[in-house]
Amino acid sequence: MFLRSIPFICCLLLSFFGLAQMPDTFGRLSESEKKMERYEKDPEAHAVVLYERGDNYFKVIDNRILLVKEFHKKIKIFDEKAFKEGTIKIYLYHKGASTEKLANIKAVTHNGANQYNVLSQEIFNKDETERWRSKTFTFPKMEKGSILEYKYTITTPFDFNFEGWRFQSNIPKIYSEFNASIPGNYVYNRALKGSLALSTNDAKIKKDCFYVPGYPEGADCEVLKYTMKDIPAFQMEEDYSLSEENYISQIEFELSEYRHLDGTTSRYTKSWKDVDKEFRSDKDIGRQLLKKGFFERNVPEKLLTEGDPMTRAKNIYKFVQNHFNWNERYASYGTARVKDAFDAKKGNAWEINMSLINLLNAADIKTDLMMISTRNNGLPKQKHPVMNDFNYVLAKTTIDGQDFLLDATDKFYPFGYLPYRTLNHYGRVMDFKNESYWQDIVPMVKNKFQVRASIKFDPEAEKAVGVMDVLTDGYNAISQRKRLKRLTKEAYLDEMQEDGEEDTFVITDYKKNDERSTDERVMERFSFELEDVAQGDKLYFNPFLIHFFEENPFKLDNRSYPIDFGYPQKFRYQINIEVPEGYKIKELPENKAMSLDEAKSVTYRFSCDHKQRNVLLSFDLALNGTYFDPAFYDLLKALFKQAVNDQKNTFIIFEKV
Repeated sequence: MFLRSIPFICCLLLSFFGLAQMPDTFGRLSESEKKMERYEKDPEAHAVVLYERGDNYFKVIDNRILLVKEFHKKIKIFDEKAFKEGTIKIYLYHKGASTEKLANIKAVTHNGANQYNVLSQEIFNKDETERWRSKTFTFPKMEKGSILEYKYTITTPFDFNFEGWRFQSNIPKIYSEFNASIPGNYVYNRALKGSLALSTNDAKIKKDCFYVPGYPEGADCEVLKYTMKDIPAFQMEEDYSLSEENYISQIEFELSEYRHLDGTTSRYTKSWKDVDKEFRSDKDIGRQLLKKGFFERNVPEKLLTEGDPMTRAKNIYKFVQNHFNWNERYASYGTARVKDAFDAKKGNAWEINMSLINLLNAADIKTDLMMISTRNNGLPKQKHPVMNDFNYVLAKTTIDGQDFLLDATDKFYPFGYLPYRTLNHYGRVMDFKNESYWQDIVPMVKNKFQVRASIKFDPEAEKAVGVMDVLTDGYNAISQRKRLKRLTKEAYLDEMQEDGEEDTFVITDYKKNDERSTDERVMERFSFELEDVAQGDKLYFNPFLIHFFEENPFKLDNRSYPIDFGYPQKFRYQINIEVPEGYKIKELPENKAMSLDEAKSVTYRFSCDHKQRNVLLSFDLALNGTYFDPAFYDLLKALFKQAVNDQKNTFIIFEKV
């Protein structure tokens, strides 16, 4: 039996089952639901789920055992901002001649005593992808106080679509319930994700509850019930976050094994040894990595032979970057053809990076394929192989004892730098000569955005003139190189001026230092003027000519999931201000220093010092760590608030003597 004291990730050997359909309570609204004007536990919510229930069970239909998924939901609308909750999209999977079917759909807008039904002709069909279709409808006559209620039934031949239940969503819920029965010949892995606890976690065996024609004996069933109450909305900040799939409260089911009625067994969850063996000979993975001969015939010989291993590796990496154009598709297991992609000079991430692996191995640089999940796709499970968890591949090589992870899809990334989308902690290296293994994804650490400036005032002209040197390193340099490639010089300088202080910041000259700039570093110099700095007998200006952050990226009152910066960064701003003749310092800002923890994983220092006729202002923000527990959220939020405020609201004031 499934008990709370047992770890929630488990594999149950269950008996065959059945479950009665959910009770029909559609259209029944309580007086409290009708009169509710706001949700007391979240007064700022624009809507709340009053009730939702799902029932999953198996049923014999047309001599086939099919999975039936029933769903019922009621949403209370408090204001117009929640009208988007009134558009419902239901996804249906199909493969070959088999397809999921939607039936018994009913949707009603309750406005007091009036009811408005969604008509069948108002439900629209769309092919979303090769395997997924959708049916979409929008509730009519929505207004403040509406209750939106709908239900439907999906019948599916795909037993792997017994996926589970998502308790948490972008709006709060008062009550959410999931019921299920699983046949004994089905074995599912299951996992409870997120930070919220179940209100009900119940499992019991029901005897002789299911019969299959032609089999005289009834089967036992395990009947499951999970509920949550008073579920807060899951608010996702786009900045510095991994996928919400890692943290949103839900229960997942994954088909592990099926025992056929004839006594045979199909296994879906296998060991990594099983996967390694299959991949070696698979036409989409192992055989795509055995194309050395093709690449040797189709690239210059010197590319594979000249120079030491590091030189050859970098030259091959650059060759692949230049040869291919990425079609911006990740692709997945079963869709890669490296020879076709090479001839077309265009491919998905799997094809491009497997071509890179082939070329490196052709140059006698041992390189393996590394399967990963991108940041927006969730972290892959490590306990056992779940191939659907992986949606991307990298090349993993070792040169002179140092490991390198490579992705050649983006032409701007230097050797060893991975795109931000791939910085998702770990992946699985498929070493076909040995066993596969987990490999940490460690980002490059030298990522800097540094500004050094000097400024002099001309009080008679009511302006100031200065020079600003901007250095970007690592990931910051990659972003800057893309920006310079995308924009004309005129458009770029216009953007820089807009980033400055309104109309007072004017760039008079610009030069990129090509001699000192590389793929990993960009150095630029700006000459500028500040206009309208005089106010009576005072000179008044904001010394921050560039703002690293226009606003605090952390806006939530509370955050229940970790903060993930992806890679470490340093932001440094220094400006030397010459006090003009005939003026004295009226006011300088206070010095500040903040640290997130004793390890100084995030530090912030702000200082403004006066020496003789010069004022030196310094701003240093160092994100030395990349991953933080949500317990640090309030401290990070306060630290960034201070840093943003100092950039936007610091002023230097000189007055006449």
